[in-house]
Amino acid sequence: MPEPICVWDLKATLGEGPIWIAAEQALWFVDIKGHKVHRFHPESGETRTFDAPDQVTFLAPLAGGGFIAGLKSGLHRFDPATGAFVHHGEIEPPELDNRPNDATVDAQGRLWFGTMHDAETTLTGALYRLGPDGKPVKQDDGVCITNGPCASPDGKTFYNTDTLGGIIWAYDLSPEGELSNKRQFFKLEIDDAWPDGAVVDAEGFVWTALWGGHGALRLSPAGEIVDRVTLPAINVTKPCFGGPDLKTIYFTTARKGLSDEQLAAYPLCGGLFALPVAVAGQPQYEVRLDLP
Repeated sequence: MPEPICVWDLKATLGEGPIWIAAEQALWFVDIKGHKVHRFHPESGETRTFDAPDQVTFLAPLAGGGFIAGLKSGLHRFDPATGAFVHHGEIEPPELDNRPNDATVDAQGRLWFGTMHDAETTLTGALYRLGPDGKPVKQDDGVCITNGPCASPDGKTFYNTDTLGGIIWAYDLSPEGELSNKRQFFKLEIDDAWPDGAVVDAEGFVWTALWGGHGALRLSPAGEIVDRVTLPAINVTKPCFGGPDLKTIYFTTARKGLSDEQLAAYPLCGGLFALPVAVAGQPQYEVRLDLP
């Protein structure tokens, strides 16, 4: 496998949430702690950056245009034409000191996302599915940092990651969007590394980023490691398939929590990386909701 290359050395504090918008042939992602939304157009190399009013943790494209954005203050609608964020609704009570984290959209147009304790100390995080009325419906809870929600190509298996627990959980996913039969899919056994964001390719293999692990793993549908990618960055946060044929994986990375010595040794931490692969990813689906 070729080496990943840094395509944008933007030194994000906490780069996260990459999504590929095919109509634009562009990658969108966020810097959570930097309160930024970023757009990268690979063909031209053009980059754009938008300011967010708070910690912005994920973007999900809306059918009809624009995005749903997860912010610490709740769900918002983000309009890239104006840069405006319009508050849609609260997710959890502010006294929990939670914020959203990773998200995905399934083939039925349903938005799934997790929350986490912002200080990363209490088990107040939960997994949600956005209901047809635009309100979050809790699906699972009892974790500190939720991560990596994603679904198999046949729509029958859903995955969700407990980062601090080092476990990726699998569930049966019904056509109606209900989860059942929770079971351990994968337990990470790499010292000083934790599973972060994840995505499923067209063959049903799960790619999970490794916070602290300098790369990512490709896991078979049986939960076995079949490949490992190494990046010149310590904290890798999430993979995303993009490009005209969905055969380029983009990886976001972070500088958060690293010492001056680590940053000197790995100066590309916080950059956006790209890697060509043989197996394509799934397309980015749009959220189908009637939002005001």
